[in-house]
Amino acid sequence: MTDGLTRRDSLLRFGGAGAAILGAAGWKVATSEGAGPAGVASGAVTCVLAPEMTEGPYYVPNEKVRRNITEGRPGTPLLLHLTVVDASTCRPIKGAAVDIWHADAGGVYSGETVEDTVGQTFMRGIQRTNAHGLASFQTVYPGWYTGRTVHIHVKVHIGGNVVHTGQLFFRDSLTDAVYRAAPYTRRPNRDTRNATDSIYRNGGSKSLLTMRKQGTGYNGSIVMGVHRS
Repeated sequence: MTDGLTRRDSLLRFGGAGAAILGAAGWKVATSEGAGPAGVASGAVTCVLAPEMTEGPYYVPNEKVRRNITEGRPGTPLLLHLTVVDASTCRPIKGAAVDIWHADAGGVYSGETVEDTVGQTFMRGIQRTNAHGLASFQTVYPGWYTGRTVHIHVKVHIGGNVVHTGQLFFRDSLTDAVYRAAPYTRRPNRDTRNATDSIYRNGGSKSLLTMRKQGTGYNGSIVMGVHRS
């Protein structure tokens, strides 16, 4: 995937419809059901406009297509369920490439000169959405770094075009709880919370992951509505 393609400015967040949870290989996978024009007409399904957000300085194109992006790095397990739907109909989009990257538990990004991690690929990966519009990633809860609240970067590509660039966020109360355990305790006193993060303040509340406890870790989910072109 490349970043030089036309970027669209319409991210919508999908809400109101319940997600069915299916067990799979010890993890839980969410699927979007009840979507489509009938759901929109009934009011059971709504698409709410949410802002595009900056790509940030740490994007690396042509990441690996894989589900597990941890490369063995420590941290609280996090399974992400990221669903892509058509903003016009709320129907799931099959075959979209969902591209994510984030800091490890120590607040470090892979593939960056300033981090001395050039050539490394931890916490980066791409997945194609299935028939339910779902892409799943096995990762760990991100660490923090100076000047930013805790977040995950995301791009959605359809047909070779980038149709969404955004960031996903966590509630501060959950981050506080996760950070009471190792390895996060090695870096106490994070300096930026959601309310004081300049990017979160511009619509981040509409990009909060829905989180559920699962064993020793968490499941995080969100449904992103995009225009195909």
